[in-house]
Amino acid sequence: MNKLKKYTIMNKTLALMSLLFVVFFTSCEDVVNLDLETGETRLVIDAEIVWKKGTSGNEQVIKISKTASYYSGTTPKVSGAQVRVENTNGDVFTFNESEPGVYVCTNFVPVIDMDYKLFVEAEGKSFTASEKLTSVTPITKVEQKMVPDFGGEDVIEVTFYYTDPADQVNFYLTDYESEFLIYPDYELTNDEFYNGNEISTRYSDEDMKPGNTLKILHRGVSKNFYNYMKLILEASSSNPFLVPPGNIRGNIVNTSDTNNFALGYFRLCEADGVDYVVQ
Repeated sequence: MNKLKKYTIMNKTLALMSLLFVVFFTSCEDVVNLDLETGETRLVIDAEIVWKKGTSGNEQVIKISKTASYYSGTTPKVSGAQVRVENTNGDVFTFNESEPGVYVCTNFVPVIDMDYKLFVEAEGKSFTASEKLTSVTPITKVEQKMVPDFGGEDVIEVTFYYTDPADQVNFYLTDYESEFLIYPDYELTNDEFYNGNEISTRYSDEDMKPGNTLKILHRGVSKNFYNYMKLILEASSSNPFLVPPGNIRGNIVNTSDTNNFALGYFRLCEADGVDYVVQ
């Protein structure tokens, strides 16, 4: 007990000294913008095909932008690109630009386990990527309860359940959106220890309150995309909206210059979603 009390007093002393130090120098503080080195500008191709259960999946969107400097307040959109996706049957799905950098297809046909190939012509460069449409098992139920938090107060925990198929290796990506979140929260799961069993995935946040709507979107993803997304989340502190480090390469390649690749990952996912009202 004495040792704990001593530690507390020492921390209070250090905190007071730090506060005085900050106050003393506030009057002469200037804003300093570091002269950060600007890397090579790259295209960013956000090409996620999501087929949500209960829908036709015919309308899909691909977004194309460019990387910008650290202090830039905007994301440059790429207009005038030619974007299409083809499947192994030879069907071609054209994505037309609806607004700067946003390309929409209204007649897409999603088929589980079918291979698709992306083609992008943008700013004089050609890019391509291939991926299979991965299935997902449906969410069977959602529950909530109060659990202890590290800060000492109880927080709301929402849990959803689904049954993993026993005859295959599965990988999952879930995102959570709500009014208390600035960006979606993402969570990766695999069935390494749960193959063929019911899997429960838990989510809690200290800002989640009764009356909030928690939007859960649960996807089946490929192993390669699972590994890519794991690196992205680790590098960006679970905020995938930050520009990913250039050394994390997706599956989108430049057909004439492999070193001038685009950032992003072409993925096709079946998904199940639930809008859960917190009690």
